[in-house]
Amino acid sequence: MSFDGKSVAFHQSVTGRLWLALVAVIAALVLMLGTSAARTSSLQQEAKALTTALEVKRSTIADWVRLISNNVLRVQAMAVATDPAVDKLFKADSAAAVEEIGTLQKSIEAMDLTPADRKLFGRIGEERKAVLESLNKVRELKNAGNAEAAVEEVTNRFNPAVAVYLKSMSEFMALQKTQTDELNADIEQRRGKTIAMAGLMLLVIVVGLVLGTRLLVRSIKQPLDEASKLARQIADGDLSVQVTQRGGDEFGALLESLNVMVTQLRRVVGDVRTGVESVSTASTEIAQGNHDLSARTEQTASSLEETASAMEELTATVSHSADTATQANQLAASAAEAAARGGQVVEQVVSNMQQISESSHRISDIIGTIDGIAFQTNILALNAAVEAARAGEQGRGFAVVAGEVRSLAQRSAEAAKEIKSLIQASVERVESGSRLVGDTGTAMNEIVTSVRRVTDMIGEIASSAAEQRDGIAQVNIAVTELDRMTQQNAALVEESAAAAQSMRDQANRLAEVVSVFRTGSGSSARLAASLANKAAPAPARPVAGKPLTAPRAAATRPAATKPAAPQARGGKPPAPKAQAHKPMAPAPAKPVGTAPATDEGDWETF
Repeated sequence: MSFDGKSVAFHQSVTGRLWLALVAVIAALVLMLGTSAARTSSLQQEAKALTTALEVKRSTIADWVRLISNNVLRVQAMAVATDPAVDKLFKADSAAAVEEIGTLQKSIEAMDLTPADRKLFGRIGEERKAVLESLNKVRELKNAGNAEAAVEEVTNRFNPAVAVYLKSMSEFMALQKTQTDELNADIEQRRGKTIAMAGLMLLVIVVGLVLGTRLLVRSIKQPLDEASKLARQIADGDLSVQVTQRGGDEFGALLESLNVMVTQLRRVVGDVRTGVESVSTASTEIAQGNHDLSARTEQTASSLEETASAMEELTATVSHSADTATQANQLAASAAEAAARGGQVVEQVVSNMQQISESSHRISDIIGTIDGIAFQTNILALNAAVEAARAGEQGRGFAVVAGEVRSLAQRSAEAAKEIKSLIQASVERVESGSRLVGDTGTAMNEIVTSVRRVTDMIGEIASSAAEQRDGIAQVNIAVTELDRMTQQNAALVEESAAAAQSMRDQANRLAEVVSVFRTGSGSSARLAASLANKAAPAPARPVAGKPLTAPRAAATRPAATKPAAPQARGGKPPAPKAQAHKPMAPAPAKPVGTAPATDEGDWETF
């Protein structure tokens, strides 16, 4: 059923509406008086502003004409004067007057001018340019010393141009006077319109007051009739009634509250009926889910036992790998130290070989010196033998001695050559040995570098093995927590069975409560039939026979069989243990209607 009424134009309260009528009348009167006063004041201010602007223009034009007249006299005096002092006297004043006239011209251009003003003012500007051109011509002629031509220029061009110029200025002043007269006439006309508008506003206020009173009476009577009719419908239990939206006054608020009440009751009754059916369906689904959850719990417990055993074996294997990697790291470090010591020994051998090579070179040089001495001794002995032969019998003994000396010198030279050849061979062998030792040193350095790299890699392997061992320990902790949560799931299965029976009882009670209301949807009969079909409780399915003690035993293993979770790198404690205490997210179920809460603790736990 629907109530249709005419909407009212007011949205205030009744008290506010009465005050609004009074305030509206007062505001209208104030508005009328204020508008009239404002328009009158605006007219006065506008008239004053326009009159002031016209007076400023007329004053500016009068100053302009005065400056023109004075400047014309100066130009005429300068044109006919033969004394340079006259030019000097009037030249500065004439230039100042021209500059001041330019300033006045710019100020008038900046004023608010009418199209007629701008047209005439443009002509005045052109005429001023002609006067200035003639004035400049007079100055040029005077400066050139041609006084007669200057007088002729003043007579023939300057004076006629000034006359036209002054005539236009007079016309401009007359135009301003005409505009002033027109302004006064316009102001009088607008003042009369203001008085007529005030009378019209007064008439509108009276008509609005009559119409507002009529609407106010209607807005009070109609909502009262609708509220009375709606209350009778609700008292009869009919929740299908609807109320047309009303205004924001007390009666509109009353109708709106009744409408909201009916809507809420209709929604609550509908939700309760839907919830009863949903709760009944959900209880059946929960019973079925309990059986599935029990089977999955048993499988989970068995899998957790196998996982725990495998994790223990994996922990032992990783621990052994970490210990082996640590030993390998120590052996590699020892090998690196031995290789470094070998490199140092090779460097010392290279240094000694270089010193031996240098000594061999010095011995070779000494043998060369001995060979030279033997050669010189041989030559001296030969010279002595020649001299002894020349001496005859007196020199025979000296010749024998010289021969012996020569023989010794030759043998010394031969021995020096043999030693030199041996030394050279030794030097070559030493140089070859030095090169081999240098190559050996380079190879030893490369070996040391490779051993260090191997040491670093083995260290990284050892560190990774330790991290893996720590991670596996944390996984062991997580498996223990999963085992504990499996036991909690088993307890939830039992609580779910009790909750399902409680939900069925609540559904029956709610159906009896809402049977008194009529929502017009025809769902009461369907709800009763559905509850009749589901009234008998479903037979409880036997839970799988495998006991759940195995997971609980796995959860109570001694902690000594599992390595403690060490802190992660950087000093941060392991996080999985804290996260393992969070409850597992339940499997998504079909949405059910909102049902009233009961005082049963099992239902709250579920």
